[in-house]
Amino acid sequence: MEKKGRKTPSLLLSFDIEEFDLPEEYGKHIYEEDKFEISRQGTEALLDLVDECGIPATFFVTGSFAKKYPHLIRRMAEEAHEIASHGMDHSSFQTSLLEESRLLLEEMSGKTVTGFRMARLAKVEKEEILKAGYVYESSLNPVWLPGRYNHFSAPLLPFREKCGLWQFPVSALPLIRFPLFWLSFKNLPLAVYEFLAGFAGKRTGYFNMYSHPWEYQEESADYRVPSYIVRHAGDAQLDRLRSLVLFLKKRGNFMTFQEFLSAGTGEKT
Repeated sequence: MEKKGRKTPSLLLSFDIEEFDLPEEYGKHIYEEDKFEISRQGTEALLDLVDECGIPATFFVTGSFAKKYPHLIRRMAEEAHEIASHGMDHSSFQTSLLEESRLLLEEMSGKTVTGFRMARLAKVEKEEILKAGYVYESSLNPVWLPGRYNHFSAPLLPFREKCGLWQFPVSALPLIRFPLFWLSFKNLPLAVYEFLAGFAGKRTGYFNMYSHPWEYQEESADYRVPSYIVRHAGDAQLDRLRSLVLFLKKRGNFMTFQEFLSAGTGEKT
């Protein structure tokens, strides 16, 4: 039961459905087919898990992945998950393809696509995202990480950019801005991460975490990338996610990004 004066936390679980091109960042060769196949297997495992747990999720899908596995896009749509765009390709980006990726996903899913997340949370001009027909973006990690993010003063909660585009920040701990993104979930002891996620959700009324399908396949650890990136790869990571979902399910309401906006929660600051 919700305590008087305290809102039940909104829990947003999302997955970046992309080609597994990570080894190339570290100078490792990976066959094109393997990039897709590892992510396909991970995506199927994730769909099974969220179905088992009875929760909705948001899947940010690249156009390349969608074209290769249209049956998975149909499955996401049929199971009432939200489908959003992760660009056309994970390894490259063209502003001119922002709208094309949205229209492709809409055609394949039969659903309206309103959300966008840029690969690696890189910066894209907000006006261009809005112009391409999106309502919201979730590419902001409101923390400071050397060489990656410098957003320590950014809002922790969903807000509207100046152009009118909604922004859904990835969750971080209030005040100290400790990041609660996928790498934290992968590397912290599970009990510690669950405590921090529960605390952040209770304190802010909002929790937004994302991960990738290749994390849930053992083959992703075969490419000699840093161990902190592929720790617990495969079933061990699936078990961790299942535990986290069941832990949070007792403490808040899982919903898609579209459902959050449709609920009329109002602008956050």
